[in-house]
Amino acid sequence: MFSPLLEFDIKPTDRVGVVGIGGLGHLALRFLNAWGCEVTAFTSSLNKQDEAKRLGAHNVVASTDSAAMQAIAGTLDFLLVTASADLDWPTLIATLRGKGRLHFVGIVPSAIPVHVFNLIPQQKSLSGSPVGSPKNMATMLEFCARHQILPQVEQFPMSQVNEAIDHLRSGKARYRVVLDASR
Repeated sequence: MFSPLLEFDIKPTDRVGVVGIGGLGHLALRFLNAWGCEVTAFTSSLNKQDEAKRLGAHNVVASTDSAAMQAIAGTLDFLLVTASADLDWPTLIATLRGKGRLHFVGIVPSAIPVHVFNLIPQQKSLSGSPVGSPKNMATMLEFCARHQILPQVEQFPMSQVNEAIDHLRSGKARYRVVLDASR
């Protein structure tokens, strides 16, 4: 989630959205807020609204609320997808302003149906990226140290590996699950 900030020259004045408030998304909210962006979190339900704001979102939008999605149409410079779910891609692309970019760091399960007419008139683009380069990782760690950004983790002893997996699968993890072999 950090490399796209560098690779696509995200500016502190940019309006950036984050789709998915989970293991990757919770860090993206923190990074973008500390970067100086106006940050909008997208979630399938508003039960994470307070948490998203605590993590750095200025705005929270339910991606399932068509009126809220229409209200935000054409306002974002960059939309970072950290989720790994099939979503309403045309509606999410519509949130971008001219020359906006929809960028994937999460792996969605299905192909993304996109009509080029939704991209061409305003020169919108789609992209994705893997883990950052060693140089970008070093920059990210320096940024995290300077801004005191840490992941939110829950630790389980190795003896409770099955409980940890059930906790993760149930969607209750906030936001990283770590197994501790010493316990």
